[in-house]
Amino acid sequence: MNELSPAPRPERVRKPDWIRVKAPTSQGFADTKALMRRLNLATVCEEAACPNIGECWTKKHATVMILGDVCTRACAFCNVKTGMPRKVDPLEPQHVADAAAEMGLEHIVVTSVDRDDLPDGGAGQFVKVIEALRRTTPATTIEILTPDFRNKHEAAVEAIVSARPDVYNHNLETVPRLYPTIRPGARYYASLRLLETVKKLDPTIFTKSGVMLGLGEQRLEVHQVMDDMRSADVDFLTMGQYLQPTPKHAKVEEFVTPAAFQAYGAIARAKGFLLVASTPLTRSSYHAGDDFAKMKAAREAKLAKAKTA
Repeated sequence: MNELSPAPRPERVRKPDWIRVKAPTSQGFADTKALMRRLNLATVCEEAACPNIGECWTKKHATVMILGDVCTRACAFCNVKTGMPRKVDPLEPQHVADAAAEMGLEHIVVTSVDRDDLPDGGAGQFVKVIEALRRTTPATTIEILTPDFRNKHEAAVEAIVSARPDVYNHNLETVPRLYPTIRPGARYYASLRLLETVKKLDPTIFTKSGVMLGLGEQRLEVHQVMDDMRSADVDFLTMGQYLQPTPKHAKVEEFVTPAAFQAYGAIARAKGFLLVASTPLTRSSYHAGDDFAKMKAAREAKLAKAKTA
């Protein structure tokens, strides 16, 4: 090759039609973005390059990412920046509550980066956010999506459960075999135990977890993850297509078809989840408010059926 020749570009797999979305252009999108900047809040919608950002922000639904926008880990699938995070912002909890109030949210999803640098992994900030939301917008239901609180999850989870969010979400992300390459800083069974711990501490809190498909997992491996989640009494399973955020990240091994997602969903429902969302564009917080209402109704129907049995 000539020394002046440009370096070859990494091969990118072309997205199929069912995964394409339109670029956001609405006024609602612009208003949501302006609100997040004014309150100095990060969102996973932006940081993780979510394909549903246009739809969600147009409806003034945003998933707030607390504890800053710099993660202490470097997972192969995630687009969030890695490095040494800034100090925890003491004003952040109230800013989250103010955002919920201004957007008139009936349901809010709050997630965070991994903060392995903090003694409690950031659990205390989750508690403060929940408390601020209860004070400011008491009618808003609260869904949290936490990291695994590596090596400190028992105390961290206990503190958060005591604050009583309505939904506790922690994603397993992929099958155990792929953890060393896709999620090297985490441990599959530790994440599973975290979800199990939430239910043991407070069975009334809904638990939720999700996996990405298209990373090279096998069908029976996905079925086993479903069984593991049910053993931990997880209520809600989400499954969506993995999308490669940049050429540096793990590549897409397969674009799973909508029909295959539908088949996975049918199997998951047969295994006993209260609710299953399984489409290529499904993400943890996509349609979270509507799904919370469905999950609550499903539990009530299940309890009513048990009484009459």
